[in-house]
Amino acid sequence: MSNPQTDDTELKTRHRAMWASGDYPAMVETFLEPLGPRLVEATGIGPGDRVLDVAAGTGNASIPAAATGAAVTASDLTPELFEAGRARAAAAGVELEWAGADAENLPFADDSFDVVISAIGVMFAPRHQDAADELVRVCRPGGRIALICWTPEGMIGDLFRAMGPFAPTPPPGAQPPPLWGGEDHLRELFGERVELTQLERDKLEVTAFASADEFAEHFKTLYGPTIATQANAEREGKSEELEAALDRVFAESAEERDGGTRFEMEYLLAVGTVR
Repeated sequence: MSNPQTDDTELKTRHRAMWASGDYPAMVETFLEPLGPRLVEATGIGPGDRVLDVAAGTGNASIPAAATGAAVTASDLTPELFEAGRARAAAAGVELEWAGADAENLPFADDSFDVVISAIGVMFAPRHQDAADELVRVCRPGGRIALICWTPEGMIGDLFRAMGPFAPTPPPGAQPPPLWGGEDHLRELFGERVELTQLERDKLEVTAFASADEFAEHFKTLYGPTIATQANAEREGKSEELEAALDRVFAESAEERDGGTRFEMEYLLAVGTVR
């Protein structure tokens, strides 16, 4: 029989390696950066707030939160991303703490923070309920939880559906990341513990790529989940099928406008108060 604790350790090791592969910091700098300030502004973070950013990556939300005068802790399962985050924080002239942490088992005491945030981060923890429970546990009563998550119906939802048949077998209890971007799923995760005061769908407009092929190549070479899926497809002799599925997602998402190529990536902004 397998040992659950050993299996979980192996899972987290693989998950950390996946996000350390490619170049996620380059993706943030190329087109994801607007999401961090968007989340901070919507949450109303300010001086004196104790803020935890869960699955913070390179600090895309942590750094603008710290710029408001809040005391910020950026946490992530993949501390390899912190080097780029520290450089970005230094360039912005802000200070914050960086902590290695599993979103499903946060190393912080109950009620430690006034605000808990995550910008397209916590949604990638495999066990959604465990991660949601941790967000609530570390946030004080009356505090705020705020998230930006890709939606199931948007471009990233399409991408994960396309990768699904070629991806490694998910661990027991794992759920697809884009479910976090569904209002009903979020309500189920938090239940009566969080009063969701804002649920707003919006779109990140991406104009940094000249063509669908260029955007697809960006994901194929830099995005951890895509890299892991490509490796698994190669082992199973399905690389060409995956390549075609990925190209189809980006081609169908491209919109030619004003002489350039434009993409829209739908996300859900959710803000709630812990009861």
